Amino acid sequence: MIELFAKRYEGTTDQEAAELVELIRSGIHRMGRLITDLLEYSFVSEGARHPLAPVESSDWAKWALANLQAQIEESNASVTIDDPLPCVFADDQLARVFQNLVGNAIKYRSEERPQIHVSAKRAGDDWLFSVRDNGIGFDMNYADKIFGVFQRLHTAERYEGTGIGLAICKKIIERYGGRMWAESAPGQGSTFYFTIPACLDE
Repeated sequence: MIELFAKRYEGTTDQEAAELVELIRSGIHRMGRLITDLLEYSFVSEGARHPLAPVESSDWAKWALANLQAQIEESNASVTIDDPLPCVFADDQLARVFQNLVGNAIKYRSEERPQIHVSAKRAGDDWLFSVRDNGIGFDMNYADKIFGVFQRLHTAERYEGTGIGLAICKKIIERYGGRMWAESAPGQGSTFYFTIPACLDE
């Protein structure tokens, strides 16, 4: 229906109709992304039926960076990772965590060149991962809100997205038996932390 409407007004000087077409198209695009993210959020629970296994987190971090290559180049971001990152009990959904956190660091960048670093250190039976950036940051009063479904600190017009990405990441990490949180301050960048159980032989 929208395409028929667009075809009818294509090439006309009716500015109001053109704006309406673009508004509807934008709404359809956002709805499509929302449905995709909701399906992925549900899929995290489905993944619980598959046993976790030792995986090299470096492999999934590098896979995520390869997927983000266009955004990294467009923003001239510097993204570094500890190499190697440790072996943990997880699955391929770990790549989604890295991709979302690094992608957000690029999206919510400041006027400075984005500087993003992924690291890990041992914390008892777990590995503590961190993704640190020098972006716009946020008020810690909203630290819990950002991990909720449909929770956003910025409008969709300013920063594209559905507000589900961090909720998906948190759900993945909790399925691994870990936890996720963040530390930040406005204008001071952000650091996202998450824990994952270490491989038994480490």
